[in-house]
Amino acid sequence: MKNTFMILVLSLLLVSCKQEIKPDDIKKLNGYWEIEKVVFEKGEEKEYKMNETFDFFQIKDNKGVRTKVMPQFDGTFLTTDTFENVSVRFKDEQVFLDYKTDYAKWSEEIVSISDEKLVTRNQQKIEYHYKKAAPINLLNDGEKTK
Repeated sequence: MKNTFMILVLSLLLVSCKQEIKPDDIKKLNGYWEIEKVVFEKGEEKEYKMNETFDFFQIKDNKGVRTKVMPQFDGTFLTTDTFENVSVRFKDEQVFLDYKTDYAKWSEEIVSISDEKLVTRNQQKIEYHYKKAAPINLLNDGEKTK
């Protein structure tokens, strides 16, 4: 009985701690995001130490694109031909990113978003944890990165 009560209290705490995402938070999506880890439905994690590509979001008026980009040593990014059209959808207390390409459509829920972190969850209950990425200049040529 005591364990059941503890599980109930912990469940209520977890549900009540969910971040409320407001329309103003969507502008935080814009920019470069590097995946840190993926958390699968049963709790297993896959961590990413280094990424060859980042996701670049460009959203305006709840519509935009997500493009794969590759960071370069001089602080610039090469853009790949891979991109998805993105629409932001608010439904009840949830916020979704609806993706569309010529070949597929899918949605991910925004679980949380801040200036530095982004967590999304797909329909298979897989969570993607991102950190905000910025250009780096490993050449140390004195040039400022954009």
